Amino acid sequence: MLEQIGLTDKWDREAFQLCIISFDELDVAKEKFFIPQRVYEECREERNCKFESHNGFDFIVLCPSSGCGPKARVCIYFCRSLLLFICDSREIAERISREIQTETEESLSLEQVLFHFFDRLTKDDARKLQQMESEISRLEEFLITGKKVNYIREIIGLRRRLMALKRYYEQLSDIAEDICENENELIREKTMKFFRIFQSRVDRLYQEVLNLRDYITQVREAYQAQVDINLNNIMKLFTVITAIFLPLTLIVGWYGMNLQMPEYGWRFGYPVIIGISAAVVAGVIIYFKRKKWF
Repeated sequence: MLEQIGLTDKWDREAFQLCIISFDELDVAKEKFFIPQRVYEECREERNCKFESHNGFDFIVLCPSSGCGPKARVCIYFCRSLLLFICDSREIAERISREIQTETEESLSLEQVLFHFFDRLTKDDARKLQQMESEISRLEEFLITGKKVNYIREIIGLRRRLMALKRYYEQLSDIAEDICENENELIREKTMKFFRIFQSRVDRLYQEVLNLRDYITQVREAYQAQVDINLNNIMKLFTVITAIFLPLTLIVGWYGMNLQMPEYGWRFGYPVIIGISAAVVAGVIIYFKRKKWF
């Protein structure tokens, strides 16, 4: 029968016992449960998700991720008679204990408790990834409708979150694969099928993150293309304006020469030049309109 104990309770190597502590209590737990020095140091220092199979026990480290996964670091020491959770804070420890007490049965074995923990760890991840997909779809809609001018920061933020999730699910997939190898035979076959289901779920979540990363990359490329189109339109407008006033510049340069022009003595010379300039501008605009240059 599964029994939850504290550091002040007796550790019975013949019973199935569960203990949940914080890192502040790790020194006491090291002496009580004979935790190897290397594992103790890795509990203190390790900041990456990992799985290690030692002689007679397994050691797992889970670290916080962006959006999904644990919100604090959790280390798991698992041997045949003990399942030890070491958490960053007492709040996380109490939450794990509460979930196990309210949603599991007393007859559960240690490996089943471990599965329930991992099951809850990824239970809502699919929904969170769907929310991220909705965010990306909203950005894509804004891009099409032009409701927003600049949302590159949102794209960068989503890419960073997806990169963090990609690393997290890669590590979690490796952990699930190592658990399924069951080198220490701590997990019975009837429970192992649930861990295989968990591994498949993690692989699907990982693939979903890859799809979302490709999706946000497409949105970013579409946004960049839209920026380039807008820039080209601006340059096109400036080019048209320059082309319209180029003939006028020629007229100005012609009559700016320090020469005695015959028109200078003509009574209607000034109005005629004005009319010619206006006619040139109108003709150029009509020509550009017909060519659909603007």
